Amino acid sequence: MTAATITLQPSKLVPMHDGLHDAFGRRIDYLRISLTDVCNLRCVYCMPEEMQFQPRAELLQDDEVIFIVQAAARLGVRKVRLTGGEPTVRRHIVELVRRVKQVPGIQEVAMTTNGVLLTELAFPLAAAGLDRVNISVDTLDAASFQRITRWGSLHDVWSGVEAAEAAGLKPIKLNCVVTRGYNDQEVADLARLTFAHAWEVRFIELMPFGEVANFAHNAVVPYQETMAQIEQALGPLIAVPGYDGHDPSRPYRLAGAQGTLGFISSVTQPFCAGCGRVRVTADGKLRLCLLRDNEVDLLTPLRQGCSLDELQALLRVAVWGKPWGHGLAHDVVPALRVMSQIGG
Repeated sequence: MTAATITLQPSKLVPMHDGLHDAFGRRIDYLRISLTDVCNLRCVYCMPEEMQFQPRAELLQDDEVIFIVQAAARLGVRKVRLTGGEPTVRRHIVELVRRVKQVPGIQEVAMTTNGVLLTELAFPLAAAGLDRVNISVDTLDAASFQRITRWGSLHDVWSGVEAAEAAGLKPIKLNCVVTRGYNDQEVADLARLTFAHAWEVRFIELMPFGEVANFAHNAVVPYQETMAQIEQALGPLIAVPGYDGHDPSRPYRLAGAQGTLGFISSVTQPFCAGCGRVRVTADGKLRLCLLRDNEVDLLTPLRQGCSLDELQALLRVAVWGKPWGHGLAHDVVPALRVMSQIGG
């Protein structure tokens, strides 16, 4: 069953009381939390090179992060993903991971990272309870990598990938944002990794945000084009059985490969019907859809001393208003933030 076959209708006029649901009946059990808007790279599709970051005092503190996770877990959230910016630059990241994993009800803690600091952090993070990582690797060419990230070293990232695998942060997932004119001709090289490694290499359509929205519009590569390039170079892609539309990554395999390939088509073939996630930005805003600017302020109530019950009630009502999907087809583009400020 594909995402297109999932049929959801608006249900009752008031939020359900057995967990987190939106008005279309989608159960929300996945929370992504941005720990910082700061990053140690400056990827062209993510932020301007001269990015101005928010003062730390305006961002969620460790205890506030845990309070949100506790409230969400009480409402049925079982998976937490820590994002950024770059989450590994956050102070006390290992201890924060430990605390998140210890919250009753949380079954999985994952992280999306650029991998630069994983060489030193992979084993401590795994020991603290981190289950797995998604690592951004947009190219295997060192010169292209530096052009895309502006500051980055592919060697540092690859060392981080190897450290993550050695630490048991599996399955390893590599994220490639396919960007026309930068790495769109290199996707087969990344796909080839799955012959030697039991990894999932995921190809993500570029999404428009804030100051880089115009760039993104011109640089998006439809996933069908990426698939065609891979098949031309490496042979037919075989759909992996069992996909139900709730994972944004549609899985395929090359004949003889150990790993899989995933295609995330946020722009050209949205998967909104199966969306069971919401996001909290680094400055404490609940973002109900990645590609819409609808946000609910959690930081102010937290700092005014709201109780856990009050935060749960706020989350329940806010999530009920989660929109069906994004509006890119109607030229509704998120303008308030760039990706690093949201957390992906």
